[in-house]
Amino acid sequence: NFRNQQGNVNREQAAKGLNPGLVVLLVVGGLLLLFLVGNYVLYMYAQKTLPPKKKKPVSKKKLKREKLKQGVSAPGE
Repeated sequence: NFRNQQGNVNREQAAKGLNPGLVVLLVVGGLLLLFLVGNYVLYMYAQKTLPPKKKKPVSKKKLKREKLKQGVSAPGE
């Protein structure tokens, strides 16, 4: 008898509304989607408004190393 009552309660809940697991999934999915869309919008806004980043000047050591890799002798050697 007790099992029947529990079964009825579960069926009633399922009939009334959505499955609790599905609700959690939808909420989490919605928040994730909102987060991603928000990030994209902010990124696009930043691309338009912020000036482009200046590249750091490459050090002479790195230039020498790169030229040596390519097989070209660095100037002053």
